[in-house]
Amino acid sequence: MGILHETGSQELVIICHGFRSSKDRIPMVNLAFAFEREGISALRFDFTGNGESEGSFQYGNYIREAEDLRDVVKHFHAEKRFVMAVIGHSKGGNAVLLYASRYNDVETVVNIAGRFDLRRGIEGRLGKDFQEKIALDGFIDVFNRKGEIEYRVSKESLTDRVKTDMLAACRPIPLSCRVLTVHGKEDEIVPIEDAIEFSTQIKNHTLCIVEGADHEYSKHQMELASLVVDFVKQKSKPKRNPALSFRRSSESTGSRL
Repeated sequence: MGILHETGSQELVIICHGFRSSKDRIPMVNLAFAFEREGISALRFDFTGNGESEGSFQYGNYIREAEDLRDVVKHFHAEKRFVMAVIGHSKGGNAVLLYASRYNDVETVVNIAGRFDLRRGIEGRLGKDFQEKIALDGFIDVFNRKGEIEYRVSKESLTDRVKTDMLAACRPIPLSCRVLTVHGKEDEIVPIEDAIEFSTQIKNHTLCIVEGADHEYSKHQMELASLVVDFVKQKSKPKRNPALSFRRSSESTGSRL
């Protein structure tokens, strides 16, 4: 499920959410409206098993989310739209980088607080003894504060995460692809070292550290939007393709796809 912020422009950006998030989280919504104000259409959508999209949530499946993005890009290419950029927050940052590594059809990528080393952060979610538990039972249930099961992590999905190699993914990203990494200096979820690693491994890379910003950019939404929009707009004008008309919504939240 996706929401299209249609401006009538040929240019379009695609915005990807993070782990167990959705298209309706504040960073995705604010970014979409920021592009809309600049006259650039924006699509924010839910990955499989997240938000309003069908399917089951999986802990890993980084490549699957990159392939979800591939389906979205192909849809707009078939409609003769020019995809200016793919933009991802947190796990969505990994998705857009993996996409750029596999497909050479988007010239601008924005990684907001993506994780470079996917072996990190697991213990914080699953507990110190996660390896023993998953070896014994084949899965781990993650509970919320009410003691209810929030989601299940299978051995296969955990293995998928651990085996997803962002170093190997960064190296094939071509010099022709501009990559911006934005990272909050006070990010409590993904360490700033991950952003620095991206900057050393990607050929055509710009790194921006936002002072005082946390993982969600709680108090830095305007600054985040300004950085991202300015970077995307630096790119030259798209190739000539016929513009299409899209169904508009009377609501201010865009058209649902």
